[in-house]
Amino acid sequence: MSELQDAVNEAVEKGQESKLNTIIAISVAITATFVAVCNVKDGNIVQAMQQAQASAVDEWAYYQAKGTKLNIAESALDELRIQREVATWQAAPSRVVTELLDRKIAEYGDKIRLYEQEKVEIKRTAEGFQKEYDRLNLHDDQFDMAEATISVAIALFGITALTQKRRLLYVALTFAGFGIIMGLAGFFGLALHPDFLARVLS
Repeated sequence: MSELQDAVNEAVEKGQESKLNTIIAISVAITATFVAVCNVKDGNIVQAMQQAQASAVDEWAYYQAKGTKLNIAESALDELRIQREVATWQAAPSRVVTELLDRKIAEYGDKIRLYEQEKVEIKRTAEGFQKEYDRLNLHDDQFDMAEATISVAIALFGITALTQKRRLLYVALTFAGFGIIMGLAGFFGLALHPDFLARVLS
């Protein structure tokens, strides 16, 4: 009778182990597939971040160049105004000279207004690229968190399969669940962003 009892207990244990291993195998397959898809999306986001950053750097360089042009135009305008003043102090200034100076003063005034307007537009564009970079960085962080926590979950699934401890399965499922939530937040553009975890991973 004792042998029969042992055989029944062994069969029950094997059935439970088999059921646990099935759950582990399905969990690993789901989480590994999900993290692979997240990895592809994260790679695309990183490329978009690099493009946004390069565009922002280009725009800020263009902004600096416009600032230099603006400074040169302002200096030239100041010099022309001084020359105009000097010309009016002369006993009989040439009308051609004063007209030429007035025309140049007007031209440089127009250039300065144009450069100031262009600087405002360039700054707005550069800040837009920076905002886009920051927006993408938030989602990049989400996919990084998803990948990290799901990797921990897969390792815990492996340990669970070896040890057959159900408690480890629950811990692994917790990590996997958090990773899936972070990955879905990245896919759907949600603002879910645990700053403490982002700081740990950065």
